[in-house]
Amino acid sequence: MSRESEADPSGEDTLPGVLPEELRAELVAFRRDLHMHPELGNQEFRTTAAIKARLEKAGLAPRVLAVGTGLICDIGTVGAADGVPVLAMRADIDALPIPDTKTECAYRSTVPDRAHACGHDVHTTVVLGAGLVLAELHRQGRLPRPVRLIFQPAEEVLPGGAADAIEDGALDGVGRIIAVHCDPRVDAGLIGLREGAITSACDRLEISLDGPGGHTARPHLTTDLVTAAARVVTDVPALVGRRVDTRAGLAVTWGRIESGHAPNVIPQHAELSGTVRCLDIEAWRQAPDIVVAAIDEVANLHRAKSEINYVRGVPPVVNDADVTGLLRDAMVARRGETGVEGTEQSLGGEDFSWYLERVPGAMARLGVRPPGERTVRDLHQGDFDADESAITVGVELFTAAALLDAVTR
Repeated sequence: MSRESEADPSGEDTLPGVLPEELRAELVAFRRDLHMHPELGNQEFRTTAAIKARLEKAGLAPRVLAVGTGLICDIGTVGAADGVPVLAMRADIDALPIPDTKTECAYRSTVPDRAHACGHDVHTTVVLGAGLVLAELHRQGRLPRPVRLIFQPAEEVLPGGAADAIEDGALDGVGRIIAVHCDPRVDAGLIGLREGAITSACDRLEISLDGPGGHTARPHLTTDLVTAAARVVTDVPALVGRRVDTRAGLAVTWGRIESGHAPNVIPQHAELSGTVRCLDIEAWRQAPDIVVAAIDEVANLHRAKSEINYVRGVPPVVNDADVTGLLRDAMVARRGETGVEGTEQSLGGEDFSWYLERVPGAMARLGVRPPGERTVRDLHQGDFDADESAITVGVELFTAAALLDAVTR
């Protein structure tokens, strides 16, 4: 059901919850402060304290998660007699262990080898801003249903901090959950939406190969371990790709290979690590058996002893059709039909998927590219930055979704 009627033909928004200019400026400053002080997963103590202090200043009662970082904050009465389900809004608050390489930026990271290079500072600011706007609407009696803010730690740490948040009650009473993720390929002012899978499953793979070692003059008398490792690197992805439906997109990609110290010595030990990604959730469930079997086959063929650590990561984020429609209606109500574009499934992983294993929800791609810029940028790069007008878009998207959710239920 379209909500185009909520948008005034003159362009003036008729829904409450438009971001006031004073709060807009405060949120930009808040985001910049987070950007200057990035913290890794499960170490986000300063970030957690800053969020908590601002929510308490607004008269709310946030609760820090049992793991010590991250927090949950309810707006409105949860578990009321009418049993109205909660709409949850999730933000991830951790940064990445990479240097900030921006050279002309007044708010670049002040912490060596740490950066908000995935936009989590923007996600956090969006949910905080939405919470502040919705708290004011609740005081005015204009919030139709309770809302929960989830500030989750450790999204970048497999299998993700979502599991800790869920165990600590983040989804208790929740009927739907929404989130955004920065996308540097989408112009600020727009969001990208997709029903069904929008991200990939992602697991981590760590392998040790061992052999007796020897002289490179006599490889036939030992295990040629470097060759064995090289064959694992090249042959395993090909084998895996032939053991599942190719439409599942099951892919093994290596990020590290290490072995040996001298050019004339066959080493006794080699290490490899990489990721396993998959577009299809059923193929992902089968992936550990398929990948481990392929590694063992190649290693045995070359007489190498293998030890495999297959680290389960996250399933794909599968957007619920109704909740995706809610986000579409909210954006149309705020920005019109031109504010929404389609988006493709990404091979990136996101632990928001664990929430969607429990309740229906959806993630939107939040455009952060300055309009008119054609430089190709990506996430997880040290020069990543966001057009800060995206903060306003995200806040107003979430506030409109909270107000329209009561209508669409």
